[in-house]
Amino acid sequence: MNRVYIKTYGCQMNERDSEEVAALLRARGYAFVDHEDDADIVLLNTCSVRDQAEQKAIGKAGRLARRKRKEPNFILGVMGCMAQNRGGAILDSLPDLDLLIGTQKFHRVPEHLDAMIETMRGQGPRPSTVIDLEEEAGSQNTIKGHDVEGGPKVSAFVSIMQGCNMKCAYCIVPKTRGAERGRPIDAIIEEVEQLAANGTREVTLLGQIVNQYGIREFPFVDGKSPFVQLLERVHAVDGIERIRFTSPHPVGFKQDLIDCYGRLPKLCEYVHFPMQSGSDRILKAMRRPYSIAKFKSIIAALRAVRPDVYLSTDVIVGFPGETEEDFEATRQVFCELGFDMAFIFKYSPRLGTTAEELGDPVPKAVKEARNQILLNHLSERSLARNQQLVGSVQEVLVEEPARRGENLYTGRTRGFRRVVFPGSARLVGQLVPVLIHEATASTLSGELVLGGLEESEGGGVSDAAQAAQSAPASATH
Repeated sequence: MNRVYIKTYGCQMNERDSEEVAALLRARGYAFVDHEDDADIVLLNTCSVRDQAEQKAIGKAGRLARRKRKEPNFILGVMGCMAQNRGGAILDSLPDLDLLIGTQKFHRVPEHLDAMIETMRGQGPRPSTVIDLEEEAGSQNTIKGHDVEGGPKVSAFVSIMQGCNMKCAYCIVPKTRGAERGRPIDAIIEEVEQLAANGTREVTLLGQIVNQYGIREFPFVDGKSPFVQLLERVHAVDGIERIRFTSPHPVGFKQDLIDCYGRLPKLCEYVHFPMQSGSDRILKAMRRPYSIAKFKSIIAALRAVRPDVYLSTDVIVGFPGETEEDFEATRQVFCELGFDMAFIFKYSPRLGTTAEELGDPVPKAVKEARNQILLNHLSERSLARNQQLVGSVQEVLVEEPARRGENLYTGRTRGFRRVVFPGSARLVGQLVPVLIHEATASTLSGELVLGGLEESEGGGVSDAAQAAQSAPASATH
């Protein structure tokens, strides 16, 4: 009665939360299976940011609830943002749920399951649905465990804060995650050091507005924000070779952070920087507190420090009131800035947001067309940027076997481009030089540079990889 399957919807923060739950349950003796059909317990970690993610989770829960009616001892739980946002109202359509767990209560899942299983084993009455959605002081400090089953993690997410103090009209995160709450720097560094000791080579620092970390809790030192101080401390951890973070906000992207891209070699030249719209009028309606001129100036400053930086972004098309002129402004800025990757979303109203009352006036067909226009631009740009890398040697952090192809392995460049190449299992977790032969819009293909692995057996970076790191391919902007 202790075989668990966790299904995660949504962002990296949700993935990190699911991993924490898995680590806690393994420590209690629970086993994990690869498919829901083999599980005695299924937990759905849900997302409320987009309607599609919510509908997928609701549909999955409904199908599992039908199974539960046939298997009385099967346990079904819903966790995360949708649980927090909808609360007990979920039970109106899903009355068979056993657990409803909010975003500040992931660490309570093991004790709830233990109590439920103990009651069932004692042949007592099946307990009513456990609803645990209240705020809990210090909950941001509970997301610190890592599930190491199957070996060390080459790349790991590290949650540095929870919550958001912004008031974006379309966003449900402040409601589902609460106010900004940062973890102490020393606690974060202890987690990173443990990851490094276990073989992790790359960490991605996570926060709803990650560059606002500790802004109201910890002091500035020598003109450096708490987030920059944290980056410096992570950079000093032996064994960590690459640092990333997501997602920043223009409000907190000051010069001290921009300068880090010129003085912290481990900080990868990749930034996910949400724009949302290229129209000042729509940005104001979205309650995004910056102009498009300010957004562009930050990118210009980044490229002045790191000309080869890779940029990804978020864009919402079809926000209420978006005209053809507004979308054309977005299209022009999108093309001008030359994003290498992007998540382009069609607006959908979210329960509990200030934009909800505006409805959804932009026709679905119009949103689809605008979405496709930006996707086409993105594909052209991504292909062109990748093609610039053909013939160059790139430093690749080897992550795992490729999903397709015999003896093929996959990893990422410092610019977060996926690379596939022939290799072997001993390379996983190593930084290796790869000569790029082919490029598509999403993937690079190549081969290991002969003679470039002499030092990699001991965990160091080969001369060829160092050369690739110090002289990455440039791009024209």
